[in-house]
Amino acid sequence: MAGGNTSKRSKKDADGSSARAARRRAVLRTVHDVREQLNSEGGYRPSFRHELLMMYAQNRTSAHMAVPMLLLTVGAISTLWADPAHSLLWILAALLTHAMMYVIARRFEKLSADDVDLESWNKRFLLWEGVSGLVWASILVLPTTKDAAYLAEYHFAIMLVVVAMTTMLSFSIPAAVWVGALPISVFIVFEASVNVEVVDTTLSLMSIGAMVFFLSLSKRLYSSTLAMLNFRMEKDFLITELEQAKAVSDESRRQAEEANTAKSRFLATMSHELRTPLNAILGFSEIMQNEVLGPLPNEKYKEYVGDIHSSGSHLLNLINEILDLSRIEAGRYKLNEEAVTLAYVAEDCENLLRLRARAKDITIKLDIKSSLPKVWADERAIRQITLNLLTNAVKFTPKGGTIVLSVHASEEGGQYISVEDNGPGIPEEEISTVLSAFGQGTAAIQSAEEGSGLGLSIVQALVEMHDGSFDLKSVLRKGTKVTATFPPARVMDVTPPATKRPRIQLKRTG
Repeated sequence: MAGGNTSKRSKKDADGSSARAARRRAVLRTVHDVREQLNSEGGYRPSFRHELLMMYAQNRTSAHMAVPMLLLTVGAISTLWADPAHSLLWILAALLTHAMMYVIARRFEKLSADDVDLESWNKRFLLWEGVSGLVWASILVLPTTKDAAYLAEYHFAIMLVVVAMTTMLSFSIPAAVWVGALPISVFIVFEASVNVEVVDTTLSLMSIGAMVFFLSLSKRLYSSTLAMLNFRMEKDFLITELEQAKAVSDESRRQAEEANTAKSRFLATMSHELRTPLNAILGFSEIMQNEVLGPLPNEKYKEYVGDIHSSGSHLLNLINEILDLSRIEAGRYKLNEEAVTLAYVAEDCENLLRLRARAKDITIKLDIKSSLPKVWADERAIRQITLNLLTNAVKFTPKGGTIVLSVHASEEGGQYISVEDNGPGIPEEEISTVLSAFGQGTAAIQSAEEGSGLGLSIVQALVEMHDGSFDLKSVLRKGTKVTATFPPARVMDVTPPATKRPRIQLKRTG
């Protein structure tokens, strides 16, 4: 039954992974297609058409107060040479046209992009833009009742206002600019050509130049708008791609965390399961090695028992290191913090490794400042840090070498433990390997020294748990120096001795 559930879960996970992969491929295909279309000649995409029409509608609705004020002003001024009744009719026609354009623009803004017939609305906008252009041009043909000076200049000014306004409001639809500005521009050019003897030639040329300028400006505004839409669409798709990449990264990180948690659980379980038989192997082999129950009949058996005991001890140490590292990585290693004197811990560790160092004719020198204040730390972790560093130094220092164990105050106000040897050193390209879990350098492989490659990894993790820093410096064929520094925040202040206050005698008065 359990196997069936596991199979179902595996199938479900596989289906989920396939669906995620399909979504990623679809997004990548979309991004690729969009980039190809954005690089096409002209840079125009059909999806921009709705946005361009929406921009036109928004421009029209945003000017719903400014345009009527301009219409009233122009209509009022036209009474200087035209019949007021005609001017009033023109104002009403112009306001009605503007109102219709406003209503149409508002209706378009309320529609969703999926419900819009773009071709129909584009024709509708062009139609009313042409009506508006004709209404503006009609003010120039109002019957004159008075001789007004500078009437040609006034017509030229109205043309400039109309063409400029049309350019600003309708540039997102190039055809609308032509439809809106063409009627009044044609009238001005026609009037200048017919009345060439009356109208100043300079004014005629300026009219043509102004018309060309505003039409060129509208084209430039339209090109800039297209470029802005292109950049915005590319930005949106890049954001989508980044979000997809982030989702993939988060999923990968989650799977890595789950795998790491499963690894830690497996190591903890296996370590527990292996410790029980290992303790029996070590205990029984030690009894046989010491011949507690009687002598062994064969010396070869005694040698084998010693090999069994040493191998079991090495395996138990390896299991303990793996278990410590897995606890640290899983966040289950809890510090039992207390006031610790680093000098005392360093001396104890040196005593434990003194016999092993003497067996290799290695001298361990102590450079310890015993007057340092205590630090707030986990004594077991500090002891493990020092033992690991000393063990590595003894392991790789050749016969007749020297090891210096130092405990001093750092320049920042903290304290550090350092171990320096004059061994073969570590090549610079191998330092990262040595500092990684299960990593071993060339010296360890060539010397075939026993070890798991976890010592320095555990030291780094324990130092980081104490908010400290770890540093390894090595020079090939000269030696290695490893330093574990603890921050000033963990150094406990020494309370100054209490001073005896002098007694103050009060004189009695009266």
